Amino acid sequence: MDIEKLINNTSFFKGLSDRHRSELSSICRNRSVRKRDYLFHEGDQGGGMFLLIGGNIQLHKNTEDGREVVIRLIKPGEVFAEVVLFEKERYPVSARAVANSDVLEFPREGVHRLLAEKSFRGDFIAMLMAKQRYLAERIQELTTKDVEQRFFMFLREQYGEREVIKVPLSKKDIAAAIGTTPESLSRLIQRLTDDAIINWQGKEIRILADPWRWLD
Repeated sequence: MDIEKLINNTSFFKGLSDRHRSELSSICRNRSVRKRDYLFHEGDQGGGMFLLIGGNIQLHKNTEDGREVVIRLIKPGEVFAEVVLFEKERYPVSARAVANSDVLEFPREGVHRLLAEKSFRGDFIAMLMAKQRYLAERIQELTTKDVEQRFFMFLREQYGEREVIKVPLSKKDIAAAIGTTPESLSRLIQRLTDDAIINWQGKEIRILADPWRWLD
């Protein structure tokens, strides 16, 4: 595995110089997580941040009455858990694989050593600010879009605007990722099927109409 190439191709790290990306690659390690296993639990000591290189990781919190609230579904190429580098010593959410997944782990101590260098610190903080702006925009989308729009936005973000989409995730996981219930998603799928917009068979979704033009 060419770790340095993976880091160079990750948009989150584009703001770093070649030297800084090379330094990051020297401190990280590869980890594999089987489907349904946890990478970390809410409240665990924060050991570092992660880059997902394959599979899908679901971030969720547990409410006082035992319910899981999905915060985000991580796709390959995304960095997560960077909050433990600065704000918190413990992970504020749980991370569970919803498909067999591979990650690069960047240990907190190693990143802190790199942050001691002024130029690295400036570049890294600029990347974090850009990600915060992106997340703020995503929150606005989730609060202003209806379930159908969120469903197609999720498909486009995860798989692109394709006519045939291979979906390894369960409908329950997709429902959680777009902030709805499995029952509501099932009703939506039935309506979209009746309206000849999609055809969902097994792990394959065939797009019959053009829903993408309604999203922007």
